[in-house]
Amino acid sequence: MTWEEAVLWLRSQSNQADLVRACFYDDPLPDAARRYYASSEWSAVHELLSRMPGKALDVGAGRGISSYALSRDGWEVTALEPDPGMVVGAGAIETLSREAGLGLHVVQEWGERLPFADASFDLVYCRQSLHHARDLQLLCREIGRVLRPGGTFVATREHVISRKEDLPAFLDSHPLHHLYGGENAYVLNDYRSAIEGGGIRLWQVLNPLQSEINLYPDTLADAKRQIARRLSFPFPAAIPNVVLGWLGHLLNSPGRLYSFIGRKEVQ
Repeated sequence: MTWEEAVLWLRSQSNQADLVRACFYDDPLPDAARRYYASSEWSAVHELLSRMPGKALDVGAGRGISSYALSRDGWEVTALEPDPGMVVGAGAIETLSREAGLGLHVVQEWGERLPFADASFDLVYCRQSLHHARDLQLLCREIGRVLRPGGTFVATREHVISRKEDLPAFLDSHPLHHLYGGENAYVLNDYRSAIEGGGIRLWQVLNPLQSEINLYPDTLADAKRQIARRLSFPFPAAIPNVVLGWLGHLLNSPGRLYSFIGRKEVQ
C-alpha cells in the first residue's frame, strides 16, 4: 500500500477510532487541525517558539496540521511534503490552506533536496519527520543549510531505539508498517550527530516523559497519576517534573518518542 492507502485502511477499522483521532487523521481536516492547535502538544511547542514569528519551513508536513498551527501563530509557512495525497499529503495541505484561508506555500519535494536558497528560514519544524528520512545525515545538512544563523530548529516525536537490534521489535509493533513499510527509528546518538552535523547546536533533548509534546494524547498530569498508582502514592500532583525526566531516561521501549530543539550556529 501507499502511505495514504494505509491511513485510509486504518480509518476504516472501527476499533481504531481513538488512534485515528489521536493521530489527527480524522475528517473534516479543518476540524482536526483546529483540535491540534488547541492540543496540549501544540501548547508545549508554542512555548518553545516564544519569539517573533518569521519564515517557517514545515518538513514532512503530512496533512498540514503543524503548518496550520504555525500559520495561526503568525508564521509565514512553507509546507514541504513529498506525498501528493489528498488525505495525508500535499493535496490535503492545499485543501486545508484554501478552506482555512491561510495562504500556505506547499512544495512537493523530499527533505534531502530542499529547493530553497541558503539561510531562507527563521524556523525549521519537523513533526515525526526525521525518522522517515531516506538519508538522515543529508536531511539534517539540508535543514542546516536553509536555516538562517541563529534560527530555530525543532523536531518532535521522533522514534528512538536503544540499539539497532531493537528496530524489528518496533516495526512489528507499529500499526501501519506492515501495510506500507515506511516506518523507521534511530538510536539517540544518530539523531544527535546528524542534527549537529547540520551546524545546529542542540540545547534541549526531551525524553518521553519530559514534555507533553512526546506524551500526547496523555499529559504530564496523566503520567504522574500512572506513577502514583504504581507506587500507591496518594498525591500524584506532588511528583516533581524532574522525577518524570529521570524516569524517562530509564525507558528503553523500542520506538519511544523524543524531541529535539536547537539553534543554527552563528559563524
